[in-house]
Amino acid sequence: MNETLCRALLQARLTEEDVATLLQVDPKTVRRWLEGRVPYLRHRWALAALLGLDETDLWPHLRRTRSRPDEVQAIYPHLSAVPEDLWLCLFGLAEREIGILADTAQPIDGYPRVRTVLAEKAAAGVQVRICLSDPGAPSAPQRPTTQANDAQVREALCNSLPLREKGQVEIRLHRAIVYSAVYYADDELLVGQHVYGVPNAYVPVVHLRRAVAGDMASTYLRSFADVWVGARSVD
Repeated sequence: MNETLCRALLQARLTEEDVATLLQVDPKTVRRWLEGRVPYLRHRWALAALLGLDETDLWPHLRRTRSRPDEVQAIYPHLSAVPEDLWLCLFGLAEREIGILADTAQPIDGYPRVRTVLAEKAAAGVQVRICLSDPGAPSAPQRPTTQANDAQVREALCNSLPLREKGQVEIRLHRAIVYSAVYYADDELLVGQHVYGVPNAYVPVVHLRRAVAGDMASTYLRSFADVWVGARSVD
């Protein structure tokens, strides 16, 4: 029996069925994890991220075989596999700033509850910056054909604009060739790794937490800042 995992689920008020739904596995699989079986790597990372823990907190014996950087909290096969609760937690815990750099404003477009959290955070004084592709930008040969089309970007812009009425929300449009979608709240990031020929909704996503000894998160935050400086404000 993995008593640590059992306690973590109780503290998070999650049932076996809740975890099964969020991780898209069979409830019997979750029960086997509670009984002591160690999940596959991607499920370990996803479950640890869901509980706000490190995988070695739930499975201490993995400390001897840990091979990934401390900054990496989880990896998801594609954007839609990121649980809605993780988006809510990511933005909901922000105290200073929130940033979104993407072709479209996912998860704002797909999850109304996320829009609500962003509005609440803006009203509470958290700075929110949203940077989307400029739908009026000329096509560039370097841009992948799988990027969002103009209609999708305009829809994302329409969904984002009402947030400006809630507080410190600034929206800009960029014409840069962006190789990663970046969603961050203070020191936590979700980064979509754009892959040539693959629609952005289906690219892998890495969950990062900025660590003292790491620089992966800082690299993506610097990329966000560079694109933001060159983007134009939406009137």
